[in-house]
Amino acid sequence: MRNISHAIITKVIVFLIAVVCLTGTTKAIINMEFNEVHLSSINQDNYFESRAFADESYSIIASLAQLIGKYKSEEHILSGKTLTEEDDREINENLYNDFRYSYRYNPNLSEVENERIYQEEYADNINLKKAERMSEQVREFYRLLGTLEAHEGITYYASDGEHVFSNNELNKKEQFESYDAYMLFEDYQQKFYPNEVKESQYLNYFTSNVEQLNPQTDVIYIAFPESFLQQKIEEWEKDKQIAKRYFYEFIVFLAGFILSFVYLIIVIGRTSFKDKEIHFHVVDKLYNDLKIVIAVCLPAVWIAVMLEVFYDIYMLLTAPFFIIVLLMILSLVKHIKNRTLLQHTLIYQILKKIFILVKSVFDSGSMGVKIVLLVIGYPLVVVATFFMFPITMGLAAWFAMKKVKSFNRIKEGVEQIKNGDLHHRIEVDGKGEISRLAVNINSITEGLKKSVDSEIKSDRLKTELITNVSHDIRTPLTSIITYVDLLKIENDPEIIAEYVDVLDQKSKRLKLLTDDLFEAAKASSGSMPVQLERIDIVSLLTQGIGEMGGKIEASSLDFKLAYPTEKVYVKADGKLLWRSIENLFSNIFKYAQPASRVYIDVEDLGNEILVTFKNISAYELNISVDELMERFKRGDESRSSQGSGLGLSIAESLIHIQHGKFLIQVDGDLFKAIIYLPKFPNE
Repeated sequence: MRNISHAIITKVIVFLIAVVCLTGTTKAIINMEFNEVHLSSINQDNYFESRAFADESYSIIASLAQLIGKYKSEEHILSGKTLTEEDDREINENLYNDFRYSYRYNPNLSEVENERIYQEEYADNINLKKAERMSEQVREFYRLLGTLEAHEGITYYASDGEHVFSNNELNKKEQFESYDAYMLFEDYQQKFYPNEVKESQYLNYFTSNVEQLNPQTDVIYIAFPESFLQQKIEEWEKDKQIAKRYFYEFIVFLAGFILSFVYLIIVIGRTSFKDKEIHFHVVDKLYNDLKIVIAVCLPAVWIAVMLEVFYDIYMLLTAPFFIIVLLMILSLVKHIKNRTLLQHTLIYQILKKIFILVKSVFDSGSMGVKIVLLVIGYPLVVVATFFMFPITMGLAAWFAMKKVKSFNRIKEGVEQIKNGDLHHRIEVDGKGEISRLAVNINSITEGLKKSVDSEIKSDRLKTELITNVSHDIRTPLTSIITYVDLLKIENDPEIIAEYVDVLDQKSKRLKLLTDDLFEAAKASSGSMPVQLERIDIVSLLTQGIGEMGGKIEASSLDFKLAYPTEKVYVKADGKLLWRSIENLFSNIFKYAQPASRVYIDVEDLGNEILVTFKNISAYELNISVDELMERFKRGDESRSSQGSGLGLSIAESLIHIQHGKFLIQVDGDLFKAIIYLPKFPNE
């Protein structure tokens, strides 16, 4: 089945089946329409519930109701009694409109005076129009009498107490009740026999005209003789069988067409179910909008030809017409599958070329060229769309107002930015020059805001740097000066020795601060030489932990190192990398919670190696990550620890010059230092 499902011969056979089924469906519909077949009779078991009986009854009841309720007799009509207020109003309105637009109407007079003139001068015309209306009603009166005469076999009697319309000598209700079927309308009552008449869904349809009668005087009796009913029931049974046959034909052909058409939609354009490409043929090269026109117009032409000229030979015309229509539809399905339904239209191609031409002029031309193009192009658009000129004007006004609003937003935005509101953004939709101008202004504002923020931050950092440096350097320097002054006046050798120890500590502290400050400046400037090589990061960490065994034991910290089973190498400078890691170890020893665990994790990310240091801080980390990365910032705000506050800054600068990334994260009291280093490729 897979082999034959997309074969060309299979598609042709199914296509022909679709044409035959569509033709059969159309034939069934036409036969039902021209033979006036009522499909509702298929599910009806009784003639008295059928549409045929309802139509037969409606015709005679409506005619009798009109005759006794309105027209009554020719003399009654000619006496003018059948003319209603609505008739008088309509006649007067039409004639008064003629009078209003004639020379006889005087606008300088009041409306009342003009109406008086109208009544005097148009009296003959009014009477003439009424006479014409009465003549029309007389013709309608005799037409209704002719309709009653056409109902042979039905016995009827209708009277308003004065005028009688009957085709027999019967005039009593009891006389009509002796028939096999009857309908009686008298004294607010409606009586039907057999009972199936009352159960008919069309009851209100054929009895609605009785509502206008006077129930106190008007009566209508209708009876259906057995011979008449027998003939009508036989005709109804025959029509019912015909309706069933046409209906079943319609269902079978429609199902066949749906199945074959769905199959064609699925397989059209492809050679197999796995084929993703849509294959086009000669028919598919025709523009899709032209195909739609053909698919719509051909059925209309077919209907017109069939109804007016060639009904007897419509089968000969149906197949060729439907073949062409189905070919057009299936070709459209191909383009829907290929997502080229819109692109492959003549209108789209024309508009696309015009758009490309106009766009090239707009993109390459100056504002003056664009204005000239608009001045020339808009009248051409107006001429081309003269039938929808108000819409064209509305679109032009909307476009102009949109551009004016965009310009005003830019103008107001520039004013706000000029007044110092660097957070203001100009929102302009679209992709034109005005939108690009707004984007450029926003970019300038953003750059200016970043520059201002950077300058403010730089000034703050400079201030804090000077303050922190001054504080950290002045503390040991003050101690040195103080103890030097004390040495000058002290003679006790033991006290002098104590002072010398203090001076030694403070001088070393001052040297440490000076060295760290120098190293930080050198690292951040990028002038430090870097020699990148292959480094076994796990071995480096293991060796470092071993060398710091004494400090680890003194701090009671428990170091946990996790790393991949295979060796991982990083591309870095060994000395600078160790200096960075040493700073992190030093930071841990100074600020980690004693007797807590320190986790060091090494992960292979493919092109990078991730090294993470995690420890619990002994101090409350109530400062932000950005502040921790600033120079001379410490984990303890009291600055009572022995650190310089430069460790993290130096580590970040050293990792950066080795083409890595250094980040820190704070989660409550959990402190994390994260290092990303380039992975050395395996040999």
